Amino acid sequence: MLLAIDVGNTQIYCGVLKNNKVKASFRRISNGAATADELGIFLLNALTANGIKPKEVKQVAVSSVVPQITRSITEAVKKYFCLEPFVIGPKTKTKIYLKNGSIHALGADRIADIEGAFYLHPKQNLIIIDFGTAITFDAVIKDGEYLGGAICAGPMLTMRALAGGTALLSTVEIKKPEHAAGLTTETQIQSGLVLGTVGLVKELTNRLKQECFKKEKVLIIGTGGAGRLFEKENIFDYYEPDLILFGLAALKKANK
Repeated sequence: MLLAIDVGNTQIYCGVLKNNKVKASFRRISNGAATADELGIFLLNALTANGIKPKEVKQVAVSSVVPQITRSITEAVKKYFCLEPFVIGPKTKTKIYLKNGSIHALGADRIADIEGAFYLHPKQNLIIIDFGTAITFDAVIKDGEYLGGAICAGPMLTMRALAGGTALLSTVEIKKPEHAAGLTTETQIQSGLVLGTVGLVKELTNRLKQECFKKEKVLIIGTGGAGRLFEKENIFDYYEPDLILFGLAALKKANK
């Protein structure tokens, strides 16, 4: 079994894959420092709680955008699993490339997302939209050339900015309101967060299509923890919450 670990700015997302299928997945908050022992015990307990014996894990693959936690998770895997983890880095071989530059400037999570998309949907033009702390957009043509993308704040980050930057606005539950015209401060914030994100995604996606693919067919894939909220908004063709796990598995296999 392969244990895939994605360290994001808000959460650590883990999944166990066997025969290219996700057998279990679990999360923990990534804010703040975490020691190797804390992370190691978390992984052992989470695996056991999901009916998986830690000794069944034979490989570990990691993507991370938080260097401090990268070090801790690496030490944890070595100590508690007696394995050397594969960590996406500057020398990682990928199916994607950037003309006149290094694809690794993108970040490990986005590289893993794209690799996962190519694994699930080979030889297709792709736009991958990851709904995380930030919303990222990546446009890649079928031969693997990376054409560009965009980054903007996700709903949670936007809400924190509103609450932190104003005197009277507070955090709310992020959910789709019944109407765009809210009658309370809470529903108005929800309208701005959710429906505003829908409009933003539609506009950026349309521009990426026009600039990068002209009239060619392109598959739009949504992923990320907050992506589920937008499944019925017709802003992507396909939603795959475990995209990054499949990408980590594919990269581990290609970098033996």
